[in-house]
Amino acid sequence: MHNIKLTIEYDGTKYCGWQKQRVKRFGFKKKKQKLAIQEAIESCIKKVLRQKVNIISSGRTDSGVHALKQVANFKTTSNIRPHKIKLALNGNLPRDIRISEAESVSLKFHSRYSAKSKVYRYIILNQDHKSPFWVNYSYWFKFPLDIRLMKKAASNLLGRNDFKAFCASGSSVEDTTRSIKRLSIANFNYFSCNAICIEIEADGFLYNMVRNIVGTLIEVGRGRFIPKDIKKIIESRDRSLAGPCVPAKGLFLIEVKY
Repeated sequence: MHNIKLTIEYDGTKYCGWQKQRVKRFGFKKKKQKLAIQEAIESCIKKVLRQKVNIISSGRTDSGVHALKQVANFKTTSNIRPHKIKLALNGNLPRDIRISEAESVSLKFHSRYSAKSKVYRYIILNQDHKSPFWVNYSYWFKFPLDIRLMKKAASNLLGRNDFKAFCASGSSVEDTTRSIKRLSIANFNYFSCNAICIEIEADGFLYNMVRNIVGTLIEVGRGRFIPKDIKKIIESRDRSLAGPCVPAKGLFLIEVKY
């Protein structure tokens, strides 16, 4: 038995997210759903190895979310070398999904439970007009944002806290305590566009946590909140007091650390 670790990059625009979805039935008709990243890769592995496998990922990404270094693993009895598996999969996968690395790892390795931290990046296009180059990869916010205030507010999010106020309503997770190790905010210019990059590293993330944090920092940047409000929001554990959940298309899974 071999345990194969895959490092995957994908454009999540056309997909329902990482995880396979159950088919919903309405009357006698099936509702057509978008393909899942997991489903596309498993289908290719079955074709290449002639085995049905179940891929375990480091975590689910939602519909529209992208990844530069998603990590997944699967177990197989095939003796095909990882490098050959990578080449074969890339020859059969849709062009918006690619395997950047394939390697054999210990049978004890688990993409999710072995992870120490994850890094997410969110892109805000902050200018008075949209860009055709960023339409699927950023959230367009046309009003000026004070990045200095956003950085000040971000410092209040560092460390181990109960982030229930930044967890999507209705989540069944009982333990909402997480540790944010790093949170950076910076301006950058690409394709002659003015953008803001927010990067967050934590030991784990709640459902929509990054998108809710970004929405809250935007509210600080536009002047609706002040930096010290962040501590009050955290202490309240009340989702309604935090900012809005920004769109998924601006979110990227950058790295999973082990």
